Amino acid sequence: MPLYHKLGKFPQKRHTKFEKPDGGFYYEQLFGTEGFHGHSSLSYHVHRPTQVKEILKSYSAEPKIAIGKNIKSLLFKGFELKPENDFLDSRKAMLVNKDCIIGLAAPKESLRNYFYKNADADEMLFIHKGKGKLRTMLGNIPFEYGDYLIIPRGIIYQIEFETTENRLFYVESYSPFYTPKRYKNQSGQHLEHSPFCERDFILPNELETHDEKGDFLIKIKKEGMIHEVVYATHPFDVVGWDGYNFPYGFSIHNFEPITGRVHQPPPVHQTFETATFVVCSFCPRLYDYHPRAIPAPYNHSNIDSDEVLYYVDGDFMSRNNIEQGHITLHPKGIPHGPAPGAMERSIGHKETQELAVMVDTFRPLMVTEEAMGLDDGQYYKSWCE
Repeated sequence: MPLYHKLGKFPQKRHTKFEKPDGGFYYEQLFGTEGFHGHSSLSYHVHRPTQVKEILKSYSAEPKIAIGKNIKSLLFKGFELKPENDFLDSRKAMLVNKDCIIGLAAPKESLRNYFYKNADADEMLFIHKGKGKLRTMLGNIPFEYGDYLIIPRGIIYQIEFETTENRLFYVESYSPFYTPKRYKNQSGQHLEHSPFCERDFILPNELETHDEKGDFLIKIKKEGMIHEVVYATHPFDVVGWDGYNFPYGFSIHNFEPITGRVHQPPPVHQTFETATFVVCSFCPRLYDYHPRAIPAPYNHSNIDSDEVLYYVDGDFMSRNNIEQGHITLHPKGIPHGPAPGAMERSIGHKETQELAVMVDTFRPLMVTEEAMGLDDGQYYKSWCE
């Protein structure tokens, strides 16, 4: 994210000596993206961050594909996903392609027994149910219902829940998450027409600095594998850092919808973008105010992208029989639009209370076996009268 942030203490000049009060030196680490070209931060560690004692085991975390080339609109009943104690075990990939993994998680317990690092992908965790704290090597972030958590690849983290009923919608992206370019000036500042601004971001705080040696288990995801690696020192040993590459939060409730006299296209709801897909937030808003406006979205063809909608809360005006936690997939190749009767009943309505997250991918999505276990089996016929 093009926003400078800093925590703790660090030297005035980069790549210079930084002495400990009792003698010795702190160890500098560049935490960067896209080689040395993208956003980066410089962190300073009590111990060398390179000390691997043991690699215990490695095992596959690759999803099993049920439908590789899909043309069917599908609906998955996300709240039927069975909760599991462990954070990583609870994460189930639903839809995948070469660019991303879209999934659900229902962890009952906090992640305390080990640390986690995704070495392949940036992560977006959307908190549907639950409250707690994301603990990371660069500081902690409190979260609650409606929060997006953006975690850059390579961040070591744990997650603590104050609750036992937790529901997450997540996306792993092999290219970085950014806020939309059209909302920013050439320096990266959000402009006046942006539906949110820098004040809305939840930045890391509570920098934890642990000076501990021992055996610290970190589960690292890389190339579809989970590697269990033992570090010789506590991974949260940073005394200070500064830069532009760090985890942050953003509440969907702080997204200010853009409305107009006639129905606005989905890009007005865009919240994040990557090189290969976009994320949109559908929030409570006033409807179109032209005297002959049709508030329901018009039918549109999926020519260039697969559309995924995760339904969070509210009335979901354009669909029939939609509940919290449902996921719909509208694949490229066939048009979709309002359910029968939705257009007609929308006329004359002044506002909607819907809350949903949309992911539009530029490559087709494959459907996993986990997803098909939640499939309603008939959604693709729901436009027939």
